[in-house]
Amino acid sequence: MDNPTLPPPVFQPFSADDSGYDTDVVVVGLGPAGGTAALALATYGIRVHAVSMFPWVANSPRAHITNQRAVEVLRDLDVQHEVEKQATPWDQMGDTLFTTSLAGEEILRLQTWGTGDLRYGDYLRGSPCSMLDVPQPLMEPVLIKNAAERGAIVSFHTEYLSHEQDADGVTVRFRDVRTGQLFEQRARYLLAFDGARSRVAEQIELPFEGELARAGTAYTLFNADLSRYVAHRPSILHWIFNSNAGFGEIGMGLLRAVKPWHQWIAGWGFDMAGGEPDLSDETVTKRIQTLVGDPSLEIEIVTKSCWYVNQQYATNYQVGRVFCGGDAVHRHPPSSGLGSNTSIQDAFNLAWKVAFVVNGDAGPALLDSYTPERMPVGKQVVARANQSRKDYAGLREWFDHDSDDPVRDGLVKLKEASPQGVELRERLYQALELKNTEFNAHGVELNQRYESGAVLPDPAAGPEQWPQDREVYLQATTRPGAKLPHAWLVGTEGTRVSTLDVVGRGKMTLLTGLAGQAWKHAADKLDLPFLRTVVVGEEGALDPYGYWNRIREIDEAGALLVRPDGYVAWRHSTAVWDDTTALHQLEEALSAVLGRSLNRQGDADSTHSAGADMGGIR
Repeated sequence: MDNPTLPPPVFQPFSADDSGYDTDVVVVGLGPAGGTAALALATYGIRVHAVSMFPWVANSPRAHITNQRAVEVLRDLDVQHEVEKQATPWDQMGDTLFTTSLAGEEILRLQTWGTGDLRYGDYLRGSPCSMLDVPQPLMEPVLIKNAAERGAIVSFHTEYLSHEQDADGVTVRFRDVRTGQLFEQRARYLLAFDGARSRVAEQIELPFEGELARAGTAYTLFNADLSRYVAHRPSILHWIFNSNAGFGEIGMGLLRAVKPWHQWIAGWGFDMAGGEPDLSDETVTKRIQTLVGDPSLEIEIVTKSCWYVNQQYATNYQVGRVFCGGDAVHRHPPSSGLGSNTSIQDAFNLAWKVAFVVNGDAGPALLDSYTPERMPVGKQVVARANQSRKDYAGLREWFDHDSDDPVRDGLVKLKEASPQGVELRERLYQALELKNTEFNAHGVELNQRYESGAVLPDPAAGPEQWPQDREVYLQATTRPGAKLPHAWLVGTEGTRVSTLDVVGRGKMTLLTGLAGQAWKHAADKLDLPFLRTVVVGEEGALDPYGYWNRIREIDEAGALLVRPDGYVAWRHSTAVWDDTTALHQLEEALSAVLGRSLNRQGDADSTHSAGADMGGIR
């Protein structure tokens, strides 16, 4: 009962309505996935309450590699440029060293993250966005701030406890960790991005495959100016061949630049059978000095911690009105830089579907597409991240394991002017080439193919063929289930715009060419508020370069139906000239993808919708 002596609240964060729900969606967890979900839902006009038990964002650098697909998501949500201000830029990320120490003898170097001469063009062609390095504590505030500015209610110090769901919604129970006060909220859906120890995943009994804590790594965050060692050969990661840091699958020490070039993480494996490693300041300082190769280096230790290598993924992401994503469902080491990127994409995939269902634009069956689309991706990245660790073995074959210093004496053999030396060096280069599956894995990052009820296969296409390594090279295509290919168009002010810029933003997009007037008329006839039409060749979407013409894979009078997340839901590859045929085909496709029949707002004699004369993009 309210205390009659207290004045009424000046502000009510959860405005009352007639729905019976306190909020449409509760999001648990405010990491990269939860922050993205909150931001996307708020952007789409959905009432969302996002909670975290912690007082603020991540307290350590954690995830950092931000691949092109994740940046495309940020671009769609209009926060790309804000994130870029917090990032180490692409050209500073990838001259990765394999060396005896930063000051010592360099053994190998690999141009990583698409920065190299052999791959740079692939990455430029693949996306309007570059890769970035953004430590998690700098990424999360951008997502959360913009979510709040767009209407999300954000609550820190708020611990998720439990939930009960029924046919109409979810009742979620929380605790204010500052006061111990318990409270409940009624929501339509519960989205949980609450990490590898997910309470929600445990409560809904998601099935998992794999194992936890199969290897251990010690990390130390420290401050030291190392610019004299790396500024002339910039990279985020440096691998150290050192006999004192050679335990485990990777068998090398790591120096990761957090804030170039004065804040770093030093990492090395340890034997879990021996218990927790010695992380005393004295031991850690000597280890870092060894990795750097400077015994007089002065460092400031910020934090010390251990983490454990997981290899586990959920085979189902949802039960009823409750959904999990991010680290809650795919648990793996940071190798390959896939964690936060996959988590952001989980959230982006789910958010538009929830928004369409809440708004009545889609049937609840649309939500059934979440697991079949994202679970195979989670399974793949868990396998890839763990395999990347194992693939370091070839880089250490030259170690002399009969020596008291395997690196020192192994180097002697590696540099021998002998047939044995030649063989060692050839095998070392082969092992370096294999690391492209970790450090230049454009395909792993962008070649996802969705198969679900929200994707309608093109029966004329046949099975997709992969002439190049699917993990290493992007294969852009307009096949349903693939991400819409990037191609530069020219917008209304004469500036370049990507094909990805004219779709998305919370809407379905019908994409056709100048000859596709029947499709344009069909969309006008349907007059759906969540469907825009883009006619490539009209003002706002010109194709003077011919880049779209090269890659579209459909007739100019054909059509693509692109989802709000930028994935192709359906395509009609051949020309359609008849308005009635186009209307029938488009209506059938939309109904199948969205899981509901369409209620047309116009009739056969209605005029074009309000946006019909806005040029190429409506």
